[in-house]
Amino acid sequence: MIFNVQARDKGSRARAGVLSLPHGDVLTPIFMPVGTLGTVKTVLQKDLESEVKAQIILGNTYHLYLRPGMEVMEAAGGLHPFMSSEKPILTDSGGYQVYSLSQRRKIVEEGVTFYSHIDGSRHVFTPENVMETQRIIGADIIMAFDECPPYPATEEYARKSMEMTHRWLLRCRSYMKDKSRGPYGHHQVLAPILQGSVYPALRRKSAEFTADHGEGICAIGGLSVGEPKEDLYGMTGLVTDILPKEQARYLMGVGTPEDLVECIDRGVDMFDCVLPTRNARHGVLYTWEGVLHIKNARWKSCFEPIDAEGSSETSRRFTKAYLRHLFQAKEYLAAQIASIHNLAFYLDLVGRAREHILNGSFSTWKSEVLPRISRKL
Repeated sequence: MIFNVQARDKGSRARAGVLSLPHGDVLTPIFMPVGTLGTVKTVLQKDLESEVKAQIILGNTYHLYLRPGMEVMEAAGGLHPFMSSEKPILTDSGGYQVYSLSQRRKIVEEGVTFYSHIDGSRHVFTPENVMETQRIIGADIIMAFDECPPYPATEEYARKSMEMTHRWLLRCRSYMKDKSRGPYGHHQVLAPILQGSVYPALRRKSAEFTADHGEGICAIGGLSVGEPKEDLYGMTGLVTDILPKEQARYLMGVGTPEDLVECIDRGVDMFDCVLPTRNARHGVLYTWEGVLHIKNARWKSCFEPIDAEGSSETSRRFTKAYLRHLFQAKEYLAAQIASIHNLAFYLDLVGRAREHILNGSFSTWKSEVLPRISRKL
């Protein structure tokens, strides 16, 4: 069995589990740092392992397909040796990137024609060739090709998009039928993605369809595209009630620390988001006392650690004043320290959530931690 639930919280739908993958076990709930191009921006692999304590990272099919390209990827033996990592990897199929190229792509039943954001060259993604690309990348978990509808979208558009995503899923499964063992010898798990925008009936229908096609993991897509928080939480809770209890639930592209806690409460096991690293590069830090903007003048002479309660040495070693100085001086080290800190906080957050699920105190911990981490400092 790929996913095993170890404990369930009595006061919520939160659960703790183990996801068993070819490159190692992943303890859930888990946050996956985003390594779009085979790198988590500004963070060395050794720091991902020792400081952040990342268990699994995310790569992106669209970006890796464009560069370095599959010829280089195949010659390297896949993304693991290429980026010098032995940890599990999940690859997003590129559906979200195709969504974001709204002025540079055309979607039809066969697939998507798009033009590269790098040089304008024309390319075609189909469910079949996206599967083959992910096989060459060699990820442990590969995502089915989907269409991510924008927000807002009409119910008719969301329905047609969802139905095409379902048909594409069947084509992905058909292509992978005899190819689940990838070119580098390890099994690759195909994860379906459910859609439906913010329409409960569509979300319910997509969850029911997807439940029959998961292989230990189901993904919830299209809920990080600008919808209100109440819709994010409402749709998440709706589908986790339907998805199989024995499969991991992956909420794609979400989110803030509060989002993670709220959606763990609703039964989500896996998350990814660019927020901790993107905001780190702009000086926004997430700490156990709240969210702070390190560029603000108030931190100029603050010689306290970035986060005395932080799990990483980086968070405890460097002071707020020093990090602010690095940002003011436009030193590259500023982004590196801030990124390591934010990622370590995210991994620490889901790790603590897991501990409280295991000992039966998650609901109490949630009520205590949310006011702390959501404060604006």
